[in-house]
Amino acid sequence: MRTTIDIDDQLLLYAKHQAVKQGCTIKQILEDALRDFFSHPTTQHDVVSLETFSGAGLKPGVNLDNSRSLSDIMDDY
Repeated sequence: MRTTIDIDDQLLLYAKHQAVKQGCTIKQILEDALRDFFSHPTTQHDVVSLETFSGAGLKPGVNLDNSRSLSDIMDDY
């Protein structure tokens, strides 16, 4: 089946070099890579249970939606 995909330039260049090195086509390189990718079953991860504590909540001035502010606060400790 013919299809069109966008591939990172460096990745495509590497695939071309590998195809020449192995004496095959880019199509074969990509098909082999996809077969290899799909031949490995997806890893199931265990659910992690986090312990929570009661308390007054966030300290005044802490905004969990502002990563720069959080970084500044952590740098102070």
